[in-house]
Amino acid sequence: MDPTQLPLRDLHLPDAVAAWPPAPGWWLVIAVVLFALAYLLRLWLRNYARGAARRYAMRQLSALVEAYEQHRDLVRFGAEASALLRRTMLAYAPREDVAGLTGDAWLAWLDRDLAQPVFVTGAGRALLDLPYRNPHSDLPAAEIERLVIALRHRIATSVGGSR
Repeated sequence: MDPTQLPLRDLHLPDAVAAWPPAPGWWLVIAVVLFALAYLLRLWLRNYARGAARRYAMRQLSALVEAYEQHRDLVRFGAEASALLRRTMLAYAPREDVAGLTGDAWLAWLDRDLAQPVFVTGAGRALLDLPYRNPHSDLPAAEIERLVIALRHRIATSVGGSR
């Protein structure tokens, strides 16, 4: 037989392996990754929501400080700062633990979760005096600054290890 007369055809390569649909193992990997992402998103959203009152209180405290710098009224600043701190602590602690506390018991409760007491023996003690001060009296700026630092520290620190 003549080799030029043979019924041969050119070589044909097989079709490329398609990327879609993936193999069953890849479906399992995709499902596990999606569930993990959904779980992590849920955790992040829960933690973000838990910190909402804390973030709001920090913004309000900054607004109080700015307002105080404008009006320089210690009585108003002290009353508003004390009310803000009480509302914030009520958001994170049971009402029966916080709502009825006054005076030194309130300051001791505020120091409860802090590494160093800043309310009973520190700058935070001014919370008891400021709302009842003479409106025309003045307080050194350093003392107000230490009080604001104490308030920020208390707001930023979690209550009882929760939230």
